[in-house]
Amino acid sequence: MFYRTCQPGSQSASQYSENKTTSKSQVSHSRSDAPLVAPTMAAASARLTLTALLLIALATTSLHSLQASSLGQFVDETITSHKIVIFSKTYCPYCRRAKAVFKELNQVPHVVELDERDDGSKIQDILVNIVGKRTVPQVFINGKHLGGSDDTVEAYESGHLAKLLGIETNDHDDL
Repeated sequence: MFYRTCQPGSQSASQYSENKTTSKSQVSHSRSDAPLVAPTMAAASARLTLTALLLIALATTSLHSLQASSLGQFVDETITSHKIVIFSKTYCPYCRRAKAVFKELNQVPHVVELDERDDGSKIQDILVNIVGKRTVPQVFINGKHLGGSDDTVEAYESGHLAKLLGIETNDHDDL
């Protein structure tokens, strides 16, 4: 058996092949595929820098995952802990229309105004995973997705929304 090392003053490839029977301490050569026994300071510094960059990247990814996880938890808890939830934007006419439906039914929804939150866009990203849409409003009744504005108005007009909410209604105005 023979061993390879790269050291200053190492043998050429032809000298190496002639010394196959030499002992571990005697063999050296300059082949580029040989493992480094003593890395240079530059190589060690490069490895340290690369390791540090990888750790920073992992920490950043973990922080983003943690934030996304806590936002996902916020969305889930909001949906499950309120009878009526509307993810909305204050300037959106469709959101105002959906909110008007619940006002007509004398119901007070829990409204999350995404445009008033720093993380509103990220919450919308989470809603895409839940409902498949990025649009607002997104309405949830008793923890289940009802839909957007048109779905909410349709459910109201058909009487299905009142049934979901467990309330009795008389005639209602079309919105």
